[in-house]
Amino acid sequence: MQVAANLKRAYDDKGMEVSLSIEKGITLDVIDNAWKEHLREMDELRQSVQSASYEQKDPLLIYKLESFNLFKVMLQDANKDIIGYLSRANLPTQQADQVKEGRQPQRTDTSRLREDRSDILSQRTSENSVTGPVKVEKKVGRNDPCPCGSGKKYKACHGRDEV
Repeated sequence: MQVAANLKRAYDDKGMEVSLSIEKGITLDVIDNAWKEHLREMDELRQSVQSASYEQKDPLLIYKLESFNLFKVMLQDANKDIIGYLSRANLPTQQADQVKEGRQPQRTDTSRLREDRSDILSQRTSENSVTGPVKVEKKVGRNDPCPCGSGKKYKACHGRDEV
C-alpha cells in the first residue's frame, strides 16, 4: 500500500501525519474491497431471488430484505477488518503531553435547546386545549341519493369526477 503524506507536516507533528495517512489508506482499502464483494453478493442475490416467484412469494420484497441484511453484514465486516488492521499496525498515537498542548474538547451548551423544547411543548399543549373535538360527518356513498335533493344517485350528480 502506498501512503502519501506531507513530509514537512509529518516532521513538525512528530510523525502523526504519516500515521493518519496510513489509517486513511487502510480504511479506504478495506471499504473498497468490502464494497466490491458486496456488489458480487448482490448479483448472486438477484439471480437467486428470481426463483421466488415460483414459490408464490414477492421477489422484490425478498430482494429488499435480503439486500438490507447483506448491507448490514458488509458494514459490520468492514468495521471489524478496519479495527483489526489498525490494531495490528501498532501506529504511534498522541502522547499525553501532546493532548494537553492540543485543543481541549469543546462542551456544547444545551441549556438553550432545553428552553426551546419547553417553549415548543408549552405551545403544543396550549394549541391542543384551544381546539375542539373533530366532528366526522357521515360520508355519502356512491349509490346513495345525492344530498343536493336532485333525486339522482350521488355518483351521477355530484360524485362524478370533473374533467
